[in-house]
Amino acid sequence: MKKGIITVLLSVLLSMLAAYGVLKAATVNNSDKVASPTVDQVTKTVNLAQSDYPDLTYAAESAVEAVVYVEVTATQQYQMDDPFFRFFFGESMPQSRQIQGSGSGVIIRPDGYIVTNNHVVANATKIQVTLNNNKTYDATIIGTDPATDVALIKIDAEGLATIPFGDSDQLRLGEWVLAVGSPMGYQLRGTITAGIVSAKGRQMGHDPSEKSTIQIESFIQTDAAVNPGNSGGALVNKTGELVGINTAIVSQTGSYSGYSFAVPSNIVKKIVGDLIDFGSVKRAVLGIQMMDLTDALAKELKYDSVDDMTKKMKLSSLDGVYIGEVVKGGSADKAGVQKGDVLVAIDGKTVKNGSAVQVKVNSFHPGDKATLKVVRDGKEKNIEVTFQGSATENGTVVGDGEIAFYGTTLKEASKETLDKLGLKNGVQVVSVGTGKMLEAGASEGMIITYVNDQPVSKPQDVIDIAKAAKRSVYVEGVTANGRKAFFGFGKD
Repeated sequence: MKKGIITVLLSVLLSMLAAYGVLKAATVNNSDKVASPTVDQVTKTVNLAQSDYPDLTYAAESAVEAVVYVEVTATQQYQMDDPFFRFFFGESMPQSRQIQGSGSGVIIRPDGYIVTNNHVVANATKIQVTLNNNKTYDATIIGTDPATDVALIKIDAEGLATIPFGDSDQLRLGEWVLAVGSPMGYQLRGTITAGIVSAKGRQMGHDPSEKSTIQIESFIQTDAAVNPGNSGGALVNKTGELVGINTAIVSQTGSYSGYSFAVPSNIVKKIVGDLIDFGSVKRAVLGIQMMDLTDALAKELKYDSVDDMTKKMKLSSLDGVYIGEVVKGGSADKAGVQKGDVLVAIDGKTVKNGSAVQVKVNSFHPGDKATLKVVRDGKEKNIEVTFQGSATENGTVVGDGEIAFYGTTLKEASKETLDKLGLKNGVQVVSVGTGKMLEAGASEGMIITYVNDQPVSKPQDVIDIAKAAKRSVYVEGVTANGRKAFFGFGKD
């Protein structure tokens, strides 16, 4: 009996030992396995990942209060093909009609000054501005600058929310920005989209036939969604500062396709400052034709490549612009700049390309001085230049014997031209840019014979008579095709 009990106990004990051995063999060594993360560790990882994205809530909530909806009624000119009119006058009958448009704007001063795009308010007969709080005001145009597509309007209000100007030069590629505006009209006003700075100093190009039109282009390119109606709205950085005015998109459909462009705030700030202080833009002009340093230029100049060109010209880098022409009588010409010089810096700031030159020169006013660093015959040379004004500055010399007059450039008409038109005296309109002469009816090539009933023979006669006029300027002359022309405009 005892022997049977002992046998059973030994059997149980052996079974237990066998089971333990199997369990031990099947157990994984914890030292060979990565420990599972704790709850605290998971939370910490998530928070770190979120911190990689900037908090844009402050910038969005503050900027939206200072971005407005702009509704415009404008006059559109068009030609109606009337055979009777065309038979007698040689051209179609001019017609006009009222059209509606809209865009956005940015309040920059609490007393109602608002920045928008020139193309938003061009030819406007009525402008209404709606704030983010739904209040609507009539607005007036303080001034416009087609060259940068910037306009300044004003409403009669006080204590408005504003967006402070930031330094657009400090923007970095890949930096987060917000676009604020009214895409697609009133219903979507106050829309905020986010993106990054994709590029700086972009040039979009313009109609090459517009030879008399100055274009200053150095756009900030972003991938923040911008659509029709966003024009004139704000581009702000993550601290809520205004770094640009949204202006254009590149699209084959007319809607956002991933590319949007804004005028840098440093350009906008200078333009609106001039419009507030002087009523017009006081624009400096250097008076050169320039080209970026590229392989195409190198081949045009008979070099093997751009590297070969920079080596033989003894340039330290590809930064700079090649000066292809110097305008006679212009700022650069009077300072001693020569064709073939390579402009590498203005007032100690390197200019990488033509866009950078435009932006830097645009920061000056007529009469300001600056130091140009050029490379000539392999040697660096510092040249002091005094900037002249553009064709919007009446009386400014803008070329060899050419003088600016309300957006046009004038020169003494040649004897050959006068004889051809049967005239004894006159001043020729060389080019017509934006200004009162264009609005009144001036055309390129026309000969001005009288100003305020006084005969004129040289550009200075026109300037002197207009300057002496108390209120209005009346111009009489002959167009390039021999038709008589008579028009007038107010000086104010």
